[in-house]
Amino acid sequence: MPINIEMPKLSDTMTEGTLVRWLKQEGDEIEIGDIIAEIETDKATMEMEAFDEGVLSQISVAEGGKAPVGEVIAVLLEPGEESGAATPAPAAQATPEPTPAAPAVAESQAPPMISNALASAAAALKSSSQPTSVSERIKASPLAKKIADAEGIDLTSISGTGPGGRIVKADLAGGSKAAPASTPAPAPSPAPAPVAISPVASGEDQTIPLTGMRKIIADRLLTSKTTIPHFYLHLEVDAAPLMDLRKQINAQAEATHGNKYSVNDFVVKALINASVAVPQVNASFNGDSIVQFAHVGVSVAVAVEDGLVTPVVKNAEQKSLLAISKEIKDLAGRARDKKLLPNEFDGGTVTISNLGAWGIESFDAIVNPPQAAILSVGGIIEKPVVKDGQIVPGLRMNLGVSCDHRVVDGAVGAKFIAEIKRLLENPALMLV
Repeated sequence: MPINIEMPKLSDTMTEGTLVRWLKQEGDEIEIGDIIAEIETDKATMEMEAFDEGVLSQISVAEGGKAPVGEVIAVLLEPGEESGAATPAPAAQATPEPTPAAPAVAESQAPPMISNALASAAAALKSSSQPTSVSERIKASPLAKKIADAEGIDLTSISGTGPGGRIVKADLAGGSKAAPASTPAPAPSPAPAPVAISPVASGEDQTIPLTGMRKIIADRLLTSKTTIPHFYLHLEVDAAPLMDLRKQINAQAEATHGNKYSVNDFVVKALINASVAVPQVNASFNGDSIVQFAHVGVSVAVAVEDGLVTPVVKNAEQKSLLAISKEIKDLAGRARDKKLLPNEFDGGTVTISNLGAWGIESFDAIVNPPQAAILSVGGIIEKPVVKDGQIVPGLRMNLGVSCDHRVVDGAVGAKFIAEIKRLLENPALMLV
């Protein structure tokens, strides 16, 4: 019997999904475990796996279409089963066609005068519903119909390129002129006013619909800025010791396990250790209480094609620098390939956002609710600094911490960012 494939619930907050791309087409054989589509949720775009086998008989939701969780988006048939057994699409056959049953009953029971009036009204209604020209009977936009009528173009000879085969203005170029009608033409009507047709230019404004991810980003950030009292702290870090140690470790790592450490790996490790040392920051506001988390979950902001995602390194305080480095690379890579799992977004207690790779020296990030703090990291800049009374070249990095003042007081936030600075300027402490 037919097997319905429904829109899956791929995250705890998902109510509907967008069908980004079908990886299988109607008529394809499906095996259990095959990836058949890409679904955009409120958190990311994820692959949809088949849990049954058969032949993909019907695709009910086209690419780009939305469907609520649990709605049928496709139908599988068992091998050898005829396509006629597939469950019909409810939307296409749910609307009953209007019938003249009610007027007929009233007509049979009404006096002759009323029957004649009903008959006349029915005839007038039928007459008014008839199309008056060929251009009105076929699928075409109002503008295309007007141009066709004005220029005498035969729309029946044109194939539409619009949605559902609809004829649009661009399809009229080169259209054949309509043959003169054999019946007398009606009295000429005043020529319509010329239609101003603006050429499509690359500089025109575009309206881009929000993806599910962008809607969630917009909602969460608006909530954060309007309901969370932010305050911001900044410090400049001497990054020279960090860069020296990183160079030594990467030279050794290349000869052993091959993992190359980034500057961000060290900053994440410093953030983790500081969250343990200042646990008041590793917390969340909970209405009439504050929840202080037992473990550190670092949400790492990763820029993807259509937004920003924050996969989480969980129980981070229990992991070595090597394990953290490898996990971040894995999460970031799968985030860009849209292959993260829903549970990999959960469990974050503090967030890091690093824009140093884009040449940004410093910035203030927005708190990622329900967390209480986010660390913003700028690029490492070579600049003159004063050292032992002398102006010498130095490597400096700007750090910023945005805090929820309901949870974190100024002194606590200052202690937190100072601890991160201390660890980065003495990076060997993070290796013991």
